Formats: sequence, structure tokens, C-alpha cells
Amino acid sequence: MPDTPEPHGPQEPSLDEQIAAYQREYGDLDPQVEKVVSALGRLNRRMNVAYGRQVAALGISNTEWEVLKTLVVSGAPYRLGPGELAKRLGLTPAAMTHRIDRMAADGLVTRDRDESNRVRVIVELTDEGRAKWLEAMRMASSFEEDLLQDLSADERGSLGEMLIRLLRRVEDAQPDAGGRLTDLD
Repeated sequence: MPDTPEPHGPQEPSLDEQIAAYQREYGDLDPQVEKVVSALGRLNRRMNVAYGRQVAALGISNTEWEVLKTLVVSGAPYRLGPGELAKRLGLTPAAMTHRIDRMAADGLVTRDRDESNRVRVIVELTDEGRAKWLEAMRMASSFEEDLLQDLSADERGSLGEMLIRLLRRVEDAQPDAGGRLTDLD
């Protein structure tokens, strides 16, 4: 009898199974460390999939969401040059130009010459782009509240502080790791 395919593709091994396999192949592995970093990695991947599905339901991509978010975080009037956007997102100027072209065609941003410097281009968030950002934030907030529902306020605070400490350690060791690696563009 042929094997029937699993409904959602091959099952990923549990963390314990994965760590046991790692220990079998690499005896110096600290299982506590591996459990933390493996769980963080899986959580990150699954959260990215969930966020991707949410923004796709709004008719935008994850990459477009990142541009919208960067413009909002820059503060009113939500304007940046394409070079600054590319730098903040860790993208090449060519990748940023392509992204801006799509978003301008979809009415999410405008691209105009800077009146004070006609050589400079300014990318600005439109009302439609801000509305998409707000709706994505509403969806993400609901997802995140559900994700953390089993943690008390104190546990959420402690977890947040611990994760920030880990993030700082990575940022100190890899200060250029905020953007994408050039070989992944």
C-alpha cells in the first residue's frame, strides 16, 4: 500500500527529537542552549508566516509592509528618501527602487522630487498606505495578544527583558546584521 502524503507536508521533528539528533552528531552540544535557540528560531519562522498571511489578506506583501512600517516609524509627515529607506531596510538601492515602483503603482506611497533639492526624491506614505499599515497593526495585535495569552503581565515583562538582552548581545557581536546579507538579495 503506498504511503499517503501527510495533509500539511512532512512533519518537522519535535524540538526534543531535533536536539537528540544534534547531540548524537555533535556531543559537545548544550541541550539547554539549543532548546532556547531552536525554539526562538521556530517561533520566528512561524510568526513570519502568520504575519505574511495577515498582510497578504490586505493585498500587500511582507516587503511592502516593511516599507510602510519604516515610513510610519520615521514619524510625520512619513517621508524618507529611497536611499534612507534602503539603508534602514538593509536593501540595495535597486531592490528599493523596484519596491517603491510597485507601491507607488498601488497607491501606497508617492514618489516626488524634493522641492528644496530637485535632485533628491522623497517617498511619502499615502492615506491608503497608512490605512493598510493600521489594519495590519490591528491584525498583528490580535495575533500577538493570543500568542501571549498564557503569560502573566510579569512573565511578559520578564520575557521581553530577557529577549532584549539576547538581542543586544547579537547586535554588539554583529553590528551590521540589522539588514539583509548581500548574498541573500
